[in-house]
Amino acid sequence: MKITAIEITRISIPFDAHRRQPDTLETPYNAASPSLKRMETLLVKVITEDGSIGWGEAFGHLSNPVTEQALISLVAPLFLQRTVPASQQEISEMMQSTEQALHAFGRSGPVRYALSALDIALWDLLGKRQQKPLWQLLGATRSQIERYASLVSYGNDAKEVTTQIQRAYAEGYRTLKLHETHPAAIAAARQALPPGVDLMVDVNCPWSREQAQANASELRPLQLGWLEEPIWPPDDFLGLSQLRKAGVPLAAGENVEGDIGFVNLFESGAVDVAQPSVAKVGGITSALRVFKLARQYRVKVVPHCFYYGAGMLATAHLVAALPDDIKMEIPWITFEAPLYPSLPQNVCFGLSDAPGLGYEPDPAVLWNYRLSLTRIDQQGVSSHV
Repeated sequence: MKITAIEITRISIPFDAHRRQPDTLETPYNAASPSLKRMETLLVKVITEDGSIGWGEAFGHLSNPVTEQALISLVAPLFLQRTVPASQQEISEMMQSTEQALHAFGRSGPVRYALSALDIALWDLLGKRQQKPLWQLLGATRSQIERYASLVSYGNDAKEVTTQIQRAYAEGYRTLKLHETHPAAIAAARQALPPGVDLMVDVNCPWSREQAQANASELRPLQLGWLEEPIWPPDDFLGLSQLRKAGVPLAAGENVEGDIGFVNLFESGAVDVAQPSVAKVGGITSALRVFKLARQYRVKVVPHCFYYGAGMLATAHLVAALPDDIKMEIPWITFEAPLYPSLPQNVCFGLSDAPGLGYEPDPAVLWNYRLSLTRIDQQGVSSHV
């Protein structure tokens, strides 16, 4: 059975974060930005000659046009007319050979993100072919997982942070993550929560080594679950390893160069928590390699997931294959329309027993919120807006 067509769809869905408009608007490439009102995603649909469909998702957010072009011009054509893998090993071999062929064009960035989407789609197809949900294919012994709320940024407004963190707690979340950078705003959140509630902070690589040391010292009494990506550049592993001595657990990994980048991260002793991101790292296949590496180095893994498409579903299955205490990150926002209307929204929920990823995107949502659609097949490339 061969791959006969690949469709690439960009969609953008408005969301409500229940926050006031910032005084100064910015170009919001960061998905947690206060200026952002819509969230993009880039979906990949792999179609086989018998009509089977596998779905994947590539990273990019507002930079999705770059990943989209990598898919159209470079990556997706390499998969046309190839035999659909019939096992996990065959997926791994196909992805490795493709990565090697493309290594000169980027071992991270848009090429890697494009490969991530194709890998997820192949796993979806494999589950459907074997009539098993991915969590079973991955060897998970649990199908029940718990989400943690990943809040957007509230511009370091301590009052607003307090309001929002209490609202998330009232919805049942007992593990929450901020995207604030000022210790006062983070301290306000900690004070607004009951003892025992886990609080983490993702600061998105803003500080020098010296600034990170000063801020970590100020944050240490808050007993954060982790401080995420505190240093610029994100691959300053020596700086991270030195910062760990400040006594605040560190998390990173979303922005390393594929799964092989985690070797350097682990060997540097740079993190307490590793965060592979399935739509960036190289898909499920690469995420599993990171899981294996983390076990060897005895590092905890909590996947990054600020997605709402196939990458989010893949993350749920991957989390099920991790220890029972690992929770799944979700963007804590309200979408105008859900891409998967039947997906449970409970803090704790059971994964679907349906084969593959378990859910198919709503065709009406794909149509109503579409920015572009490109189909690649034997006849060539056809684009629609």
